[in-house]
Amino acid sequence: MSVAIYGIKSCDTMKKAMVWLDAHGIAYIFHDYKKEGVDRARLLGWVREVGWAELINRSGTTFRKLPEADKTDLTEEKAIQLMTDNPSMIRRPVLEAATLLIGFKPERYAEFFKG
Repeated sequence: MSVAIYGIKSCDTMKKAMVWLDAHGIAYIFHDYKKEGVDRARLLGWVREVGWAELINRSGTTFRKLPEADKTDLTEEKAIQLMTDNPSMIRRPVLEAATLLIGFKPERYAEFFKG
């Protein structure tokens, strides 16, 4: 199974997820939003799979610093555009394998990779 992890290298949660993957011998490809952005087609696929509300990080600094007009009355299209323009607004990490795992919880990773 191929594994890709998406996020920002300097993010503490990303670091924890990558340390967990390394410690369990799971090979992965890392995609850094800061350097590579996020492909709209990939983001649309994620939205279809888990929904835009699961992907957008409303508690992060990037979202909180947005003008009030951008944060209110969010629709799927508006949220997708915000995440495309500001990839730091996407919850981290997004682990793409046989399914998507959003965020990092060691027990969720252990459950997913045990099989």
